[in-house]
Amino acid sequence: MIAREAHYPGRPPIDAYGNGGFRFADMSHRGSILILPSGVYGWEVAEPAELGVGSFSRVFAEGRSIELLVLGIGPSLWWPPDAVRTAFRAQGIGLEVMDTGAAARTYNVLLAEDRAVAAALIAVDEP
Repeated sequence: MIAREAHYPGRPPIDAYGNGGFRFADMSHRGSILILPSGVYGWEVAEPAELGVGSFSRVFAEGRSIELLVLGIGPSLWWPPDAVRTAFRAQGIGLEVMDTGAAARTYNVLLAEDRAVAAALIAVDEP
């Protein structure tokens, strides 16, 4: 059996979040996700304390097509380390940090406005 990385090709809106995952495009994913111009990917980050510059390597690889990353940090606000914020500035990508629910809603609004937005969303248990 071959294990494949979770990937959905496209930038769909988030239909629902909670119960440890997300629903989008008539599918569901358990765990955290990255939504980038190239698609939706499973993201290994489960807790804000796990965040480091390397957590965003896929975001930085697509940086030219992203103006803003909406970071859903979990159920409550927590600021990423200085190194993460510095890396985003160096890449020329805006970074907005908020709880996961607010981040999912903000991402949907910006996507509907056809903005060059991406999202990194840490899964939460409760909506």
